[in-house]
Amino acid sequence: MNLEIYDDNQLVDDKHQQLARELFDYGAKQIDLPADTEASITFSTLDEIHKINLKYRQMDRPTDVISFAIEDADDTSVLEMELGIPRNIGDLFICPEIVQKQAVEYGHSLEREFGYTVIHGLLHLSGYDHIQDDEAEVMFSLQEKILDNFGLQR
Repeated sequence: MNLEIYDDNQLVDDKHQQLARELFDYGAKQIDLPADTEASITFSTLDEIHKINLKYRQMDRPTDVISFAIEDADDTSVLEMELGIPRNIGDLFICPEIVQKQAVEYGHSLEREFGYTVIHGLLHLSGYDHIQDDEAEVMFSLQEKILDNFGLQR
């Protein structure tokens, strides 16, 4: 998994950036993404993620994670298939400040909540969703399985 991490405001320490890399790689293997799959995570301030949420989701509030999938899960480009170009699944924007607040609110460790956010975003980039009840059951079950097997139980 080729994961680019952007943290221009130095919002996340090296330990949590490494955790994001390890989790993303582990999660990608669990859902059978090719090893050369590409994605990015940008750690954003409260104000930045609020603006993104408003502009792209018409939600006038900050949020923990926003995913921008480049393609649907069933939409593999001809270039990727025929030329072996790595698949880029998209970009995540994560607000560490909200992740911290949610860890306290839900009674989780920071690592567990951080991991939840990373895996939740990875699954969205990979075509999973939770709008319909049956989709939610599949996505949340897989999310819990990945986190538990990685060692980030509730």
